[in-house]
Amino acid sequence: MAEADFAIRPMTAADAHAVAAWRYPGEYSFYDADADPDDLAELLDPAEWGRRYFAADFVMAKLTGRTAEIGLGLRPDLTGRGLGESFVRACLRFASAALGAQRYTLAVAAFNRRAITVYERAGFREAERFEHYTNGGLHSFIRMTRETIEAPG
Repeated sequence: MAEADFAIRPMTAADAHAVAAWRYPGEYSFYDADADPDDLAELLDPAEWGRRYFAADFVMAKLTGRTAEIGLGLRPDLTGRGLGESFVRACLRFASAALGAQRYTLAVAAFNRRAITVYERAGFREAERFEHYTNGGLHSFIRMTRETIEAPG
């Protein structure tokens, strides 16, 4: 597993616009920010930056509440390089330390075996499968959860 140091900070306009411009190859284009207008509008809403949206130099995280609802994005040119698990763990530590999170949940498109494997390695387990309307259609998703994490450090 590749190790990386992720300094998570409140999202800025520059971060949000950079994420909005990310383009993923092939089936992963499902995750392009402009694939769903509502998701794009939420990303670009400055009221959410530093409250629900955080960034690092090449990642994006969406965190909410004591149960941290985590949405993760890695810059497309950095996917597949073994950075995922250390990024997920950094987000968990941040959610615990900065937001007081005690439980963690995320939703991942059911086709995205690469991300599911990363989340399982980071201690997440499948909790349910569901259908969600996004990106112009109904898609299958998996909700994954995990409880406590190692002490923030």
